[in-house]
Amino acid sequence: MKGEANFLGGVASVKGVKGFDPEAAKKRFFEIYLDKYAKPDSGIGFPGALELITQCKSKGLKVAVASSADRIKVDANLAAAGLPLSMFDAIVSADAFENLKPAPDIFLAASKILNVPPSECIVIEDALAGVQAAKAAQMRCIAVRTTLSDETLESAGPTFIRDNIGSVSLDDILNGGSVGYNKRMQGPETVNNFAQSSSAVVAGKMDDGVRKTTSGTNESILSNGGLQGSRRDILRFGSLGIAISCLVFTISNWKAMQYASPKAIWNLLFGVAQPPLEQKEGNSRSDRIQQFVNYIADLESRGNAQVVPEFPSKLDWLNTAPLQFRRDLKGKVVLLDFWTYCCINCMHVLPDLDILEKKYKDMPFDNEKDSEAIRNAVLRYNITHPVVNDGDMYLWRKLGINSWPTFAIIGPDGKVLAQLAGEGHKKDLDDFVEAALLFYGKQNILDNTPITLNLEKDNDPRLLTSPLKFPGKLTIDVLNNRLFISDSNHNRIVVTDLDGNFILQIGSSGEEGLLDGSFDDATFNRPQGLAYNAKKNILYVADTENHALREIDFVNEKVRTLAGNGTKGSDYIGGGKGDTQADH
Repeated sequence: MKGEANFLGGVASVKGVKGFDPEAAKKRFFEIYLDKYAKPDSGIGFPGALELITQCKSKGLKVAVASSADRIKVDANLAAAGLPLSMFDAIVSADAFENLKPAPDIFLAASKILNVPPSECIVIEDALAGVQAAKAAQMRCIAVRTTLSDETLESAGPTFIRDNIGSVSLDDILNGGSVGYNKRMQGPETVNNFAQSSSAVVAGKMDDGVRKTTSGTNESILSNGGLQGSRRDILRFGSLGIAISCLVFTISNWKAMQYASPKAIWNLLFGVAQPPLEQKEGNSRSDRIQQFVNYIADLESRGNAQVVPEFPSKLDWLNTAPLQFRRDLKGKVVLLDFWTYCCINCMHVLPDLDILEKKYKDMPFDNEKDSEAIRNAVLRYNITHPVVNDGDMYLWRKLGINSWPTFAIIGPDGKVLAQLAGEGHKKDLDDFVEAALLFYGKQNILDNTPITLNLEKDNDPRLLTSPLKFPGKLTIDVLNNRLFISDSNHNRIVVTDLDGNFILQIGSSGEEGLLDGSFDDATFNRPQGLAYNAKKNILYVADTENHALREIDFVNEKVRTLAGNGTKGSDYIGGGKGDTQADH
């Protein structure tokens, strides 16, 4: 998320803040912004946008958002403004770009995603840098007077100017509007030329959407800071100025900010309980486990480990009845996994948790937010350990968590032993849990009584009656009247006719695996994407959990692996052949 970090870093530079960490500040800024400002009654809005988008879609136009804000903020602002993400054919944000507006990169990316040439796109913008970016991308641009004067906007050369988004008409987009209504037409385009070239609408200003201006002081921060593109305009919106004030206040008065998680700020500034993870050359696994045992012994001797608060009452629990640390979990080593179902990194760690769960039995919890979405994720990913929906983020705040996924390992006395953030910690978690079991086992304080589970997958009638289990993707062979379905959670590919009548399956056992061979012998692991080559009668399969690309040959009735070896890799260069090239 480069956009907000660049902006906050620039403000700190202008103000002379020493040792400022833009990434840490950005995390805190988003927490405050999403909690207090990005809400339906916050004043964020784009009057007339919903109606205009609806009209554009009804005429077959593609609509995109292209913003210099980070994606998390764009999504929040759209939601607060009552604009569903499903309305847009593309949403492009600052996260993946080095060059923000007035550079054309973001608009050009939107054009590419929409599959519409830049010359056939029209941008609606209220920021000077946005108008400049549209012109650099060789797109037509309707500038709106939300925050800037006509003279300022005209200096960037928009196609014409309107008062606000609500005053932009469908006629403006399709035909260039009536001459009398336009403030100024820029360039040699005729009305007919304009009409022929408007195939897509790119909304360029979704950074904040609050129609308020800030004080002269905040204005000077941006002009003196030399911030890039639309960063200069964001301080015109009151919500961001207030959010920055809240950020400064929080850092200065963290003890008073209980709801805003002063613990998270403390953790960012001073670190959290974490064992030394580096493994010395030549040390065995037993040496490393003993290193963790020594760490736990030292932590216990100091007696300053944080005690985990109890789960609040009336939370939604999945796979088990409500649990309490001082009752059900006393005497157990517990692994808390803070995750969200829309985070790909969180999904990556589920196989690691599955391995640890099978090895150590009653161990992990997961912590999430939206109960029904969580339940669907529990079913889809076959999660069999307890899951609690801490929707108000109570434990998140109390433990000072600031990213997904984060693991908190809790001792049998309810104290935090360690916190690890991010994926790729399977070995660390395995060794540390084993060390904790060894340490507390010698003290005879472990309780090995299993936790009673009531798995969601055993109580959902859909899973018992449906022939498919969370099918992922499908594709069609029109010539041969066939439909291919990736039956993801049955680890197979199903072939039916176009009326849904079963023809055959590839991967008959339903077992997870990476095995080539005949249709009966071949195995998959959560297959998803499909692509059919009609000339060769071959179906290509993205075998997701195997991190492999598979080929199904219907002529010879064989399955073979084209790339990947079953291991998630980190090779971002590529060049390997066949199963020697690990997927990433």
